[in-house]
Amino acid sequence: MAQATVRHRNEKLAHAVAAAGLTYDQLARVVRGVAAESGTVVRTNKSAVHHWINGAQPARPVVAFLVEALSRSLRQPITRDDLGLPGEDDDLGLAVGPDPINTLVELGSSDLNRRRFVTTAAFSVAASALPLQHAHALSERGAKARTGGVAGRSDVQAVRDMTRTFQEIDERHGGQHGRAALVQYLVSDVSALCRGRFATDEERRQMLSAAAVAVHLAGWKAYDAGEQGLAQRYYHQAYALAVESEVVGHDGFVLRTLSQQGLKIAAPGHSLALADSALDRARGKVDPDTEALFTVTRAHALAVTGQRRAAVHELARAHALADGPAEPPPFWATSWGPAKAVLHSRSAKILAHLGDAANAADAYGNAAASRPDGFARIHALDLNGQAKMQLVAGGIEQACATWNRAMDSMEGVASTRLTDVVSGMRSALSPFHQRGVRAALQLEERAAAFLVYP
Repeated sequence: MAQATVRHRNEKLAHAVAAAGLTYDQLARVVRGVAAESGTVVRTNKSAVHHWINGAQPARPVVAFLVEALSRSLRQPITRDDLGLPGEDDDLGLAVGPDPINTLVELGSSDLNRRRFVTTAAFSVAASALPLQHAHALSERGAKARTGGVAGRSDVQAVRDMTRTFQEIDERHGGQHGRAALVQYLVSDVSALCRGRFATDEERRQMLSAAAVAVHLAGWKAYDAGEQGLAQRYYHQAYALAVESEVVGHDGFVLRTLSQQGLKIAAPGHSLALADSALDRARGKVDPDTEALFTVTRAHALAVTGQRRAAVHELARAHALADGPAEPPPFWATSWGPAKAVLHSRSAKILAHLGDAANAADAYGNAAASRPDGFARIHALDLNGQAKMQLVAGGIEQACATWNRAMDSMEGVASTRLTDVVSGMRSALSPFHQRGVRAALQLEERAAAFLVYP
């Protein structure tokens, strides 16, 4: 007769939950939130937490979400072992070094194979500060000898051209189009070129910088799919390559992206430090429009951390920079289109956070109007932001008209973020459906159809 498995209370986990000051229901809610950041739905509830503490083992993906949830709640890095849970922590791509090319190949291969530990990876608040600690160590590796074939300026330009093509597809059709092709290109062609020999050190630096832009785009595509943990890992490797390239300002640009991701995930402390470090690497060293992008990200981090006066001052400084003479931006700074459009869009987020709905709506409208054809997804996102602010300001008819324009831009775009936008729009308009507002009812029909046939 088979004997029942004897479970022992997990005292380490019980102690951590108690130290975090969380009820079982509260912890379950945090775990679900961390999972949602990576596009994963888990059914964790207080009963599941009770079973874990009494010795039951969470499913493997849930373990990562639980570890991150308690790390955030305790404000310190926690490992599986700290919580008495079996297995190893999956940190592939989180470490910044020692060899970003090898890490990139392993990370990209895992992404292509859709290995579960990567696709459900949790965004790590603790790891978000790692890039700030490794810049010096990485830069010392810049002159290390490489093996392989000879690469040169034409190869650098080829990587830039391919990346630009993938960027255009990404903005016009959404992050899921061409995603596997981009990652395969990184794993095969780009990694081989980065391992090659170069006639000059400048050509080597430019190749590493071009590779960093392509890796950054892979992170952006993961971000657009709602896979925040995977996006963070790609961003870390893009940062490592940018540091090794020693191209002025490029490493700071990736820090800027990491700062913005942290603001979305609600990690404002590290986000401000990242924004500060990014701006330090760019101030006075890049063209004014590009410096404005660094400055407005810092303004956003200041606003989110409650430093209103400093945020307003920094926002004004960003716009003053952008009002100066235009200069050609570096290749790595062109990922999201014209700098002024990006500046307007980020300004709108700051103004919305500061409670200025009317000016936030105007800023979103300026962002949408500033983008050329081909930026369908971000155009739709800007219009969605404008409509939300118009609704906050009391303009239901105006908001519905703007949302209809946003949905016009969404046609044919495969993006998890746009799907989330439409779901959020339906929730925001729900009270107006009940009151029989015609514009809201018509938009609801269009939104429901989009979610069935995006």
